[in-house]
Amino acid sequence: MGEIIGTIIFGAVIGVLARLVIPGKQSMGWLITIVIGIIGALLGYWIWGMISDQGDTEGIDWIRWIISIAVAAVLTLAYTSMTRSRVR
Repeated sequence: MGEIIGTIIFGAVIGVLARLVIPGKQSMGWLITIVIGIIGALLGYWIWGMISDQGDTEGIDWIRWIISIAVAAVLTLAYTSMTRSRVR
């Protein structure tokens, strides 16, 4: 249960940080921000695992965070571009 709560919190942080690095306003709610953040975090960790053989590191792994934020930012851009065309 603790891992699920931790993943939700981590996803929320990643989602918010991803929205901060994208210029302009994104018309999406907090729930979709958290979901995109969770997906971005999981994909970011998977990508880092594929390109690195370091495994678990002590302390904060900044490269994993940066990759997770970048993936979540791409997902946010994709989501906003898909939903923006429906509103018109």
